[in-house]
Parts: sequence; structure tokens; C-alpha cells
Amino acid sequence: MKHFVTVVISGLFLSNVAFAQTKNYIEHKVEKGETVVQIAKKYSVTPYDIYRMNPDSQNGLKENTKILVPTGVGKMLAAKADDKKAPFKEVVKDKVKEAVATKTITHTVEPKEGVYGIAKKYGTTIEAIYKSNPSVEKEGLKIGQVLTINVPKTDKEPVKNTVQEVKQSLVSTNGKTLYHIVEAKETKFGIAKKYGLSVSELEDLNPAIKENLEIGYNLRLSKNVPAVQKTIEKEIEKVAVNNKYMTYEVKPKETMYRLTKSSGLSEEQLIALNPELKDGVKAGMQLKMPNTSKFDDVKANKVSVDIVKTLKKDNEKELVLFMPFNLDRIASDSVRTTQERLRSDKFLNMTLDFYAGALIAIDSARALGLPVKVRIFDSKETKNNSAVAAVIDKNNFSNTDAVIGPFFQSNVENTASLLSQYNTPVISPLSNEKGKPYSNLFQSMPNSDDVKRKMFDYMQSKNGNIIAIVDPKKGSSRQFLKENYPSVRLAELNEKGAVTLENIKSLMEADKVNFVILETESKTLVLNSLNILVSALSQFQVQLVTLEKNETLDFDEIPLSRLTKLRLLYPSVTKDNETPEALVFANTFKKKNNIFPNRFATRGFDVTFDVIVRMFQENGFKESVNENASEQVENKFDYTSLGGGYYNTGVYIMNYNDDLTVKEAK
Repeated sequence: MKHFVTVVISGLFLSNVAFAQTKNYIEHKVEKGETVVQIAKKYSVTPYDIYRMNPDSQNGLKENTKILVPTGVGKMLAAKADDKKAPFKEVVKDKVKEAVATKTITHTVEPKEGVYGIAKKYGTTIEAIYKSNPSVEKEGLKIGQVLTINVPKTDKEPVKNTVQEVKQSLVSTNGKTLYHIVEAKETKFGIAKKYGLSVSELEDLNPAIKENLEIGYNLRLSKNVPAVQKTIEKEIEKVAVNNKYMTYEVKPKETMYRLTKSSGLSEEQLIALNPELKDGVKAGMQLKMPNTSKFDDVKANKVSVDIVKTLKKDNEKELVLFMPFNLDRIASDSVRTTQERLRSDKFLNMTLDFYAGALIAIDSARALGLPVKVRIFDSKETKNNSAVAAVIDKNNFSNTDAVIGPFFQSNVENTASLLSQYNTPVISPLSNEKGKPYSNLFQSMPNSDDVKRKMFDYMQSKNGNIIAIVDPKKGSSRQFLKENYPSVRLAELNEKGAVTLENIKSLMEADKVNFVILETESKTLVLNSLNILVSALSQFQVQLVTLEKNETLDFDEIPLSRLTKLRLLYPSVTKDNETPEALVFANTFKKKNNIFPNRFATRGFDVTFDVIVRMFQENGFKESVNENASEQVENKFDYTSLGGGYYNTGVYIMNYNDDLTVKEAK
């Protein structure tokens, strides 16, 4: 027997020696922006395996440093050692990993969706979807079917309520309550009563609470478990810190505006978190961003392409137009004739102009050989009411590929809501209100704030020094600058309400273009500012800027020569187009309507033609919007997704030139 024991002990010793001689880890060189989670995934280990061998890694990783990653036997030994030393600590870690590693979501199948597209959307595989939904592999997808999808959480994905989930999962094991985490307004008496203890028994188990019961304290409820407050809190704190921020790589041509919208932070807060942003947004930057940031699949600042060259004409597509003709009102108006109504009703005139332009677009699409079916409905709308709900209820929209209209914001939002069951794209043609975000609503008219932001994107792309002269009456402009662009330098006005050369010069920089924003409708302040800025040209590079087309600058008293000398810049949703294609549209419109098109007629053509051509792209309207910007006769369409809705940010930056022409700035 003694000999047998000796043999067994010797065998264990030799086994330990053999294990020790095997390299149970590999060295990994940390790359730029790499996280513990990413490295763990790469080697199929858990983050906690890496933390065990590299305790300092809990404080973050540094580029080009080397860390140890356990493999094979080393991983098993580390886990076994941890299990002997602190079994409850392992439970804590398992709970934390469980809370942050995976999630299960549901997806309702929409028309025209396939398994591949759904798998791509959620970053999973077709096989994984089949595994969670066996009927799909046998019977295929059905519209309205609810799928269960298991999706791995990434380090860039926000984790909802993780800390709370961890806290809840730690208080019990195998159905037996072991700990209680003190919440606000709880008392020792109430907690003791809840678990069938006396206050004195609770205090004996947790001596630290005899004098004071602190919120967040982890109360031991049994003598058979260790006091683990620090262990649990450390794990919870780690989860909270890890889930608070993520690393985001800036994409080419990405703007500060898009970063602020995606992160939910102001420009000032982003710079405080990432000081390198002071020198502007540059592609490839590794930024620290809140884990709640939402970055969509829409390309930022897409290059305009000719989408007519990539048409797919195989299948018929259906377009619906909701036009506010209000024919019932015209028919019931016995007082005024139709001609009188047309002379006085501006809204009706605008509708007919838009509609006339849309008809030219439909004819042009059919001339290209596009099999487009068009249905037109009278939306009978006022600002707060329309007949759209009744029309949708009485007609089949399940096969409609896109809808243009209605005109009023509240009505187009209602339409998007009603057609969301089919995921039908609804295009708002004329409203420049920001509106509510719907995943199938596309605001084709840039809103005023986005127009201004495009001007700032341009100035920042030129690494300019931005100064603003703001009239005291322009309180909203001052507030806009303060909230969105706090780094802009504001010029002081003297007691006469004028700007001085000394003050302007003190704000300028010699090695940069000094963009000077002028926000006023006062001709006096305009003339004063132009004189001062022209004087500063002898020492500085100066360019005049307005955040919207300023009619005050068109007065005869304002010398055009001053505006061209200061190379006036302003943003615009349209631009004059003298290309052969634009002239063909104008002449065609005149031939049919005996008048050249106004801006509403041109807008009707541009919106309608753009929608039709996008419908006939390989992957349909929505994918085309995600991938490409486009330009038609006078309008640009460059959609971005913010907060779940789609907004056209296609804005031109226009420039006064020495030859007295106004052209797009480059």
C-alpha cells in the first residue's frame, strides 16, 4: 500500500513537470485600438482568461506592448487554480460574462426580405438563423413571421442595464439567496424581515452595518458564504467602465456634425473626450465614444454618381403619388371659378407646378425603358388632416415600391407610420421640418439647421479660422453657434452697434483663411462689416460667409464688387444648372405647359425622377440611398440616417467669383 501511494505521488509530480515544460500561453503584440475583448475573441478565450495572466490589462492596453494569452493546458490550469482559490469569484465572473457576451433578439420578417439579408443585417450566419428557427429551413420565410436571432455583443455595442443585470444575478445561486444588495430607502428591519432574520442576526453576519447601512452594500445572508462585497463591486465596476466607452475609427470625409449626432455629445464634449479633435476631424482617428453611440450603415459624404447608368429593368415597380389637389373643395366652391381659385390659391398652384414636373419625370423614366406603374391619389390635405388613412385602408399597398407625398409634415409622418408594416419608403417632397424619425421616411428637403451645418463642414474641411459678426437681434443665431460651435470667435460690437477693425484683426490668424460669418438684416451693419473686412484683406486671408441666402445683400446700396472681393460663400439647397440635360427638361416642360418651369416644377421633376431611378437599382430604393448620392436638375440627394430616420443633407456651397458669377465652391 505504501509503495502504491508513493507511485501515485511520483506520477502526479511527473505529470506536473510535464505540464510545466509545455508552453501554456502565447505572446500577443497589441495593435492600435485593440481591446481585451477583441483579443479574447481572436484566440477563443474569455477576457477574464487574459486578465488572470495580465492583471494590468484591466487598466487598458497600450499599443505595441506584449501580453500573454493562455492556450490549451494553461487555460485549464488557470481556471482550476481560480476554482480552488475563490469559487464564488468564479461565479461572479461567469455572471458578468453571461450578462455581456450574447443577446437574443427578435426580427419580424418584412416583404422582399431573405435569410441572407437578415443574417447580414445582424452580423450572424444563415446556419445560426436556421438553428434558432428550424421551420425557416424547411418552409422558408413568411411575411410577418417573428424570428429568434442569437447575436454576439461586440465591444462597440451598447449593453443595456448590464450593471443592474449583474447585480440581480449575483444575489442568488441555485435558487438559494446568498446576498442582498442594499437599495435606496431600504432599512435593516425591512431587509431582515424579508429574509426571515432578526436585525441582530443581520448585523452579526455584516458587522460593518451596525453603525450605518450604505446604499449598494452587499449583505451576507448566510454564514456559509464569504463576505464578498469588494469582489462583487469590483466586477460590477469593471463591467460599468468597460461598457461606458468604445473606440470608433473615423471614416473618410466624416464630419463633426455626424459625430455629434451619432454620439449624442456636443462638439465641446467630444473635444474634451478627444483633445486631438481640436485640429479637425481626420479619417483614421481612433476616438473614445460613449457606448450608446449609434453609427449607421449609410456612407458619410457620399460622392454623387450617375445612377441612370446602373439601372435594372427586369421587374415592374410601383410608385404612388399623394398630391393635395383637394378636388372636392374645388368642385363645391360655387362662388369662385376654377380660374379665380388658381389666381388666388398659392398652395394649389404649388401643387400643380410640382405635379407637372413629376409627370415629366415619369415620362422620362418610361423613355429610358423603365417598367414603372404609377398610381396617383388626392391626399385632400390641410396642415393637420388628410385622406391618406382612408386611401390606404381601401387600396392595396403591399406591392408598392415607393410613395411620394403627402406635402405637410404631420401627414407624411402618418403615411410612413401606416406603411411601416410593408417597410415602404415614403418620401417627403417639400417639408424642411426635422420631423419624427421613421425607418421608412425619407426627408428629401434639407432642414435649415443641416444647411447651416454643411457650411461649417466646408469651413472646417479648409482648416479655417471661423469668426462671427452677429446682430444683437439675431438671438437664435447666437444660440445656434453657442450650442453647436462654441469654438467660433464672436466679434464685439461697439456702442453704435458696429464692428471695429481692431477687434476683427485681434480675432484673425495670419496663416489661415479667416471665414467671417455675417448674421444680420441691417443694411448699416452689413455696409460697416464689408468695409472693415475689405480693409483687413491687406494683412489677412478673409472670406465672407452667410449661413443662409441673405436678401439684404441684394440691395443696390450693397456694392457687388465688395461681395466678389470677399468671395462671399453661402449654402443653398439648389443651384442653377446650364447643362444640356437641364435645358432639355426646361424645353420639354415649356412645350407641354407653355411656360418655363419654376422652382416647384423643377423640384417635382427632381424628386420624382430620383425616386424612380433609385427604385430600379439592383438592391432597390433604400440600398441605393445608403450607397450613393445623386444630382438631378437643381437638387442634390445625399441621405444620411440619424436617430432612425433618413434626411437629405445634399447642400451646395455657393461662391461669388471675380467675374460676377455665382458657382459651386470646391
